[in-house]
Amino acid sequence: MSGLYERHRAVSPEWLALYYRHPVELTHGEGRYVWDADGNRYLDFFGGILTTMTAHALPEVTKAVAEQAGRIIHSSTLYLNRPMVELAERIAALSGIPDARVFFTTSGTEANDTALLLATAYRGSNQILAMRNSYHGRSFSTVSITGNQAWSPTSLSPLQTLYVHGGVRSRGPYAELSDERFIEACVADLEDLLGHTRVPAALIAEPVQGVGGFTSPPDGLFAAFRQVLDRHGVLWISDEVQTGWGRTGDHFWGWQAHAEHGPPDILTFAKGIGNGMSVGGVVARAEVMNCLDANSISTFGGSPVTMAASLANLSYLLERDLQGNARRVGGLLIERLRSVAAASPAVREVRGRGLMIGIELVRPGTDEADPEAAAAVLEAARAGGLLIGKGGGHHTSVLRIAPPLTLTVAEAEEGAAILADALHAAA
Repeated sequence: MSGLYERHRAVSPEWLALYYRHPVELTHGEGRYVWDADGNRYLDFFGGILTTMTAHALPEVTKAVAEQAGRIIHSSTLYLNRPMVELAERIAALSGIPDARVFFTTSGTEANDTALLLATAYRGSNQILAMRNSYHGRSFSTVSITGNQAWSPTSLSPLQTLYVHGGVRSRGPYAELSDERFIEACVADLEDLLGHTRVPAALIAEPVQGVGGFTSPPDGLFAAFRQVLDRHGVLWISDEVQTGWGRTGDHFWGWQAHAEHGPPDILTFAKGIGNGMSVGGVVARAEVMNCLDANSISTFGGSPVTMAASLANLSYLLERDLQGNARRVGGLLIERLRSVAAASPAVREVRGRGLMIGIELVRPGTDEADPEAAAAVLEAARAGGLLIGKGGGHHTSVLRIAPPLTLTVAEAEEGAAILADALHAAA
């Protein structure tokens, strides 16, 4: 492995992050497990950053990919594409957005970039509201609206971004308030902000902040925001790149926890829909989607092969109620992890919903983030046969747990036991 690592370093940017002191090469996977080049097996609790959503080497998906690749791999959006139309029809119906139109991209970054283009063109404004601690991608426009310093490498921007309170429930100036008062304070902050600026094009928000450490506001915050946004003519973009397709267990989309005033104007998705294939997209009501007055295509968005994979994966997760499995098994896993955390003074909070769980680590006896402890637990978990992620604001002190949605109770118990040992070893 050291030889491949040295080759990687010789040709890759220094800012291209790798996990672990001795990086691992994953060679194959099956179900919820993956193997490295040395033959070690790991229980995968991160799924390629929430992208292998259903299972590794899922037969239904691999079969669909092989069959489509045997017919035609690529054509571009300049030609009619049956798998793309069929998937767009299904996503439009599932989105909850009336008169929905769907545009496919190759990533979540590109999907959010497209959403920003639509919103700014529709509203004639280059101002964007975003949430503090947020992450929306690595393009020039999306890093400029990312409210997380660790993932925003430049202050230069084509947009003027204003940041709103509310994405992090247990930290910040409103942390000690009740949920009801927290929402009231965040709404008041939004109203005050809008009173001191030109009307923005849109608010973009993750219902659960992914890179930010799986933080989320109380249910109903974005419904309360929506009343203010509608009054000012500001669009709502829900970034569902990590929350979509039932991962939170309680809902198919993250926005549905805030559904009192209906769906967002624009919804973005990516990651899990292709179960590892490069798929992203945007859903918007027709009036917004059709506002562009110039030609546009996507060379690789909507590729027949990625669409075939996504159709097979979507059918699999709906027919087997993987949202329900995320709710049931995820609920058990969260409770098990909270029991484990009770014995560790380094754990500040175990949070999340469904199979989207964060464990925030601090220096014992303080509220101070402890990124060194998070790195140590990541290493110890790998040594024990478990792959997890990390994130959480500038200090990267949150363990991110997001297994494939087919996770079994036995595998949840196995992973929790490894994490318990890893927390103990790191301490």
